[in-house]
Amino acid sequence: MNKVILMGRLTRDPEVRYTQTNNTLVASFSLAVNRRFVRQGEERQADFINIVAWSKLGEFCSKYFRKGQQVGIIGRIQTRTWDDDQGQKHYITEVVAEEAYFADSKREQDTSGNFDATFGAMPDVGNQGSDFAVSSGDDLPF
Repeated sequence: MNKVILMGRLTRDPEVRYTQTNNTLVASFSLAVNRRFVRQGEERQADFINIVAWSKLGEFCSKYFRKGQQVGIIGRIQTRTWDDDQGQKHYITEVVAEEAYFADSKREQDTSGNFDATFGAMPDVGNQGSDFAVSSGDDLPF
């Protein structure tokens, strides 16, 4: 099973690009996720986790998510490798988002002015292939 649930703050606005092969939208951003425990006398540590969101979910993230917002992401871990122009191999581990939610309190959303505070979670875009999760209301075959 490969399932990741994260809550953290965006370290930057989502960056949007399109794939060369079929012009699919991809939004990339990173989350600062606080570690659970703090050693006495030390500052809280955070992990910075790269997130990618595809198609309609990526469009949602690029439209409504902004640097500093607290969001919840549900997805899966994915690793990839590629060779650069000099033949150097690169590795990356990232979370492929399947669901995305606002996690700030309504009061914080109201005062930020960045988005409509009544818009609480990703709009229903249906189950379109592996890029989207089955919602909790759907019947599962087991």
